[in-house]
Amino acid sequence: MSGRGLALTSALLVLAPLVSACGERAHASSEPRSGGAATVFDATRDAFSLPVAELTPAQRAQFFVGNSFFNQNWVSAPASVPERDGLGPLFNARSCSGCHFKDGRGRPPAAGEPFVSMLLRIGVPGVGEHGEPRGHEVYGDQLQGAALPGLASEGDARVSYTALAGRFEDGEPYELMRPRYSIDNPGYGALPVELLISPRVAPMMAGLGLLEAVPEETLRALTDDEDRDGDGISGRVNLVWDQRAQAQRLGRLGWKAEQPSVRQQIAGAFMGDMGLSTELFSGENHAAQQVDSRRFPSGGAPEVSARTLDAVTLYVRALAVPARRDVEDERVLRGERLFEEVQCARCHLPSLRTGEVADLRALSEQTIHPYTDLLLHDMGAELSDQRPSFQARGSEWRTPPLWGMGLVSKVNGHTRFMHDGRARDLSEAVLWHAGEATSARRAFERMPRGDRAALLAFLESL
Repeated sequence: MSGRGLALTSALLVLAPLVSACGERAHASSEPRSGGAATVFDATRDAFSLPVAELTPAQRAQFFVGNSFFNQNWVSAPASVPERDGLGPLFNARSCSGCHFKDGRGRPPAAGEPFVSMLLRIGVPGVGEHGEPRGHEVYGDQLQGAALPGLASEGDARVSYTALAGRFEDGEPYELMRPRYSIDNPGYGALPVELLISPRVAPMMAGLGLLEAVPEETLRALTDDEDRDGDGISGRVNLVWDQRAQAQRLGRLGWKAEQPSVRQQIAGAFMGDMGLSTELFSGENHAAQQVDSRRFPSGGAPEVSARTLDAVTLYVRALAVPARRDVEDERVLRGERLFEEVQCARCHLPSLRTGEVADLRALSEQTIHPYTDLLLHDMGAELSDQRPSFQARGSEWRTPPLWGMGLVSKVNGHTRFMHDGRARDLSEAVLWHAGEATSARRAFERMPRGDRAALLAFLESL
């Protein structure tokens, strides 16, 4: 982090307790502190990269160590700095920030670009030992689009789009772009016709520690598997494999709530995205049939030490959430009322409460406003990837948090939304909603232009 960034962080750490001292406000609509005590008042390009206020001196030091490992490139082994070697031999990125630039959100590639902050999960029909998606016997469960020199990558991911025209009820036209994904130049044999492909853009990292801190009983109480209240919305939890516990646990992180904890999500990314082993996921990320990969030396066992994994995990857990803006603006308030009236808030739940977090006080027992229930919802056939993940069906996705949404353009320089970035702005993101969200989308289509603008202004304020 630059000197300016450190100075700004110090100032924010002084201001945050003063803001907290003003007391809780009655409604999320007038409450700028999206993350409670874990909020920072920053709307610059650093908005997603600042630490929560209440870190101990030891935790602050560990935070910046984790920041370093998150942002610096890993290299192939052997290297003069063994703490940072072991990359590959097959991989998608050389660093965490290669996908999560400035701890923000990825996007699909522009025409002619390679996949950089987006990847393809792949697989074949069936499930693995613990109910996880079944990977291909050679290509595994994630396409590796890069490789060390002298080794073939697994293939080149491609995306093309078909335009879909539509109109709002007031006559204003709109256009959506339906993506189609393919893999060219497979490096290790033909890909099967039945290959399942699930595109994923890198999600924002800020606030993950708070989402991890929401008690399991809270999420279970929000479920409505059988739609008992008859509102057409039936959120479900995903039960996933916890590698450390060696047991099924409730999933809450990832596009399909596929990960039970920040630590496992990070360890999974080290292995899947960079080919780096950890204490949770040992071995290599290539198959025995990819024989040429064996000639590249390992960076150790594990390649990412427990100490480094601890530091990166603390770094991600301690990333604060940027405060809302324009919370008293009349158009924003009107947009929030519309958001609730058309039942967007039934899935994008405005408020949750975290449990006790002994090691990070700023995350403990906080009223937060992430606009998610962390549950799985059926989003319709158009958004289905046809690739189940544990208990999540192909058309089911975890409700994504909306906090920080209005700052993506400033931090990451784009306005691409949804799990695959197909929506080019927030209006298109609403229009892609179907399944359980069909009634909300239709209400948006029926709104006069001024109401649509107000709803979007509310989303921009988050």
